[in-house]
Amino acid sequence: MSSQFTQRRECRAAAFQYLYAWSVNQPDNVANDLQLFFEHLEKPRDHYAFAEELIHGAIEHATEIDEHIKGLAHNWEFERVAKIDLAILRLAMFEMLYRKDIPPVVSINEAIDLSKQYSTADSKRFINGILDRMKDKLGRDARKPSSE
Repeated sequence: MSSQFTQRRECRAAAFQYLYAWSVNQPDNVANDLQLFFEHLEKPRDHYAFAEELIHGAIEHATEIDEHIKGLAHNWEFERVAKIDLAILRLAMFEMLYRKDIPPVVSINEAIDLSKQYSTADSKRFINGILDRMKDKLGRDARKPSSE
């Protein structure tokens, strides 16, 4: 594995952890909260620059992303979605919707890997189903970055 791939994976894990904590208890000041969060990680904050982009983007677009999740979670009440799964979905959906430089299948695979590590087998299927439906709605090549 390349070091950039490893770093991106570490950043996604950190972003997921922050988004999970944020979904459980939203701080008054995200900037201060992030400062504390990054101080407790093993590498310097600049190592996690990609994580910060993902965190800010997912939080900024959370309402819109949640609407997509509600529309794609067939026969599932949004309030019943586990917070861990919600954090993974918000992260992957942000990438799929707003980071055209990342192929959607990469976002999906990374989300499934996070669910394997932090959630349940049922969650993995649930997350994969929702992200797969999102991928089909994007209207772009799922295996390539987009230059748009």
